[in-house]
Amino acid sequence: MHAVFLDYKTVDAGDLDLGSIKAILPGIEVYPYSSEAEVLNRIKDTQVAIANKIEFDSKVFAHAKNLELVCVTATGTNNIDLSSAEKSGVTVCNIRDYCTESVMQHVLLSILSLSHSYSNYMNSIQRGEWQDGSGFSLLDHPIKELSGKKLGIVGFGVLGKGVAKAASALGMDILVSESFDPDKESKDSMKRVGFDELLSASDVISLHCPLTKETAGIFNDDTFDKMKSSAILINTARGGLINDQALIKAIKNKSIAGAAIDVLDQEPPGSDHPLMQKEYKNLIITPHIAWAAREARQRALDRIADNVEAFLKGKPINVVKPRAL
Repeated sequence: MHAVFLDYKTVDAGDLDLGSIKAILPGIEVYPYSSEAEVLNRIKDTQVAIANKIEFDSKVFAHAKNLELVCVTATGTNNIDLSSAEKSGVTVCNIRDYCTESVMQHVLLSILSLSHSYSNYMNSIQRGEWQDGSGFSLLDHPIKELSGKKLGIVGFGVLGKGVAKAASALGMDILVSESFDPDKESKDSMKRVGFDELLSASDVISLHCPLTKETAGIFNDDTFDKMKSSAILINTARGGLINDQALIKAIKNKSIAGAAIDVLDQEPPGSDHPLMQKEYKNLIITPHIAWAAREARQRALDRIADNVEAFLKGKPINVVKPRAL
């Protein structure tokens, strides 16, 4: 069976083992990256395509006459035209629950860094403010204890649940927003609160929901106005959940106390991206690394191997279907 991995370097930093995939697909062709033109050339005769962020639109599916399976090395499938895949008879599989620990660590790091003004104190040392001071301790930036504070979680899947468990160990109280998908039923006993209630009550808000037409731009001027001025926002989900200009305004006007953003609506961002124009106090931006612990990336490859093996046995797993309109 002919197979290609179209953008392997989006997962591997030279520290992973492809053995599990090669054991299932011994002749797989592995490419570090693929341009749009290269994608069309490389998949024209292939049956299995593995990709992370490659766009699979109707043109791609029309071109790949032999394609049977697309494996996405991520949970999100916004880059896949699922309707075109279904019409072409192509199975699309994602991977799930592979980076919970990594994301959980990153969220906690972000909460702790902002709550303890970590970056601001490091900058103060670099400016010589402690060295030139008269006291043994520098108290120029606020520090807050997390115990007893409320963590609002938007999106209570595996990642949201993992963050809730970790934050509970720090003594935080957990609030969970009602789903933005009216047809989605919760499968746990956690009581949900309305989105507006979560905004006004939370000291920290962490985003773990998918980007859909219902959630696109849900954090905007109106949303930030409803949050506490002492609250912080953490986004490790999708950049499109937040209106960038509204976030900048909220940080500059101190409508909120801070934010940690690991995902942007354009990745990598161009030099003209609003959040790349200057540094903002109490705004931490990281390059989409919440998921990227080595163990999580290796687990991603091994889960892809599981998906391919199940498909070849005629019992596909982790199949993603287009949403009903």
